[in-house]
Amino acid sequence: MREKVLGFLQQEIELEHIPGAVIHVSHQGKVLMQEAIGNRVVYPEVAPMQLDTVFDLASLTKVVSTLPAILKLLDDGLIRLDDSVSFFLPEFGNEGKEDITLRHLLTHTSGLPSHIPYFLEKLNTEQILERIYQQPLEFKTGEKVVYSDLGLITLYKIVEIVTGERFEEYLSREIFNPLEMYETSYKPSFEHNRYAATEYSEELNAFKVGIVHDENTESMGGISGHAGLFSTIHDLAKYAQMIENHGVYNGKCILSESGLRLARKNHTPFDDEYRGLGWQLKSPMYSPCGDYFSNSTYGHTGFTGTSIWFDPEIDLHVILLTNRVHFGRKPPILRLRPRLHNLIRSHF
Repeated sequence: MREKVLGFLQQEIELEHIPGAVIHVSHQGKVLMQEAIGNRVVYPEVAPMQLDTVFDLASLTKVVSTLPAILKLLDDGLIRLDDSVSFFLPEFGNEGKEDITLRHLLTHTSGLPSHIPYFLEKLNTEQILERIYQQPLEFKTGEKVVYSDLGLITLYKIVEIVTGERFEEYLSREIFNPLEMYETSYKPSFEHNRYAATEYSEELNAFKVGIVHDENTESMGGISGHAGLFSTIHDLAKYAQMIENHGVYNGKCILSESGLRLARKNHTPFDDEYRGLGWQLKSPMYSPCGDYFSNSTYGHTGFTGTSIWFDPEIDLHVILLTNRVHFGRKPPILRLRPRLHNLIRSHF
């Protein structure tokens, strides 16, 4: 399998679909492959991909950061899924948003629009939140899945209100440090030569290196619930191990098995896109995990070219980290992911 997977990725690199990749495949608790291939930077000068390369996770932030924070608060009895958002943020409860709950935000069924380019107005975190509070709904709450960054930005603020501390500090203490994920953070400060470069920035007159790719998150000072987290394959493998081990890592209970089970349950059977809490599930429509992964599969993707997928039927997980946006916002990643996962799953 290793040779086939590396051959597949090499071909994608030669086609300039991705500059390089780091991939991790684990089956029944055993790491089958963990490899770096290609380059972490191509422009202005080529630099090779390494196993310790630090990636902008983009929307993997939603399931590696915001989801565990919410599950921890559920475990501790501080919130419930059917709490209304306006209970924590009274300003949010207007323009038809009075009945939106935490569950709606986590399952992308709030009716909020998918994305609004707040960064074009150079709005800061509080100004962006104020816009969300005043935002009318585009769809009826609870009836349709519309993947929304706005919902996850709102959840980030709720975590801060409930805990009384900064989002990133709560996550470090409760999730990342117990998991020994010491190379996972917002606004990272690694050596320049550790990062996978992302997209060219007109403003910087350079490629982004260690600066969040998502423009709204950059406007928010680099910290949000929808994007902004940086990490390595080693740290994400620890997170995946905890998820597969029912919330336990090195004998420490990080999250409850009950919460993790609820998170991967289908909360949107009424839609063609199946959603858990935070997680994207294998659906009748396009699935980034391909055709062969089982119907109980769950995972997530990130715009920069990252993904993590679990198939609990055979205890398989695949983590793919690429910086495909270094070559711009071209679509081949949408074909790359399912074909790669088909190739891997065909061996089991």
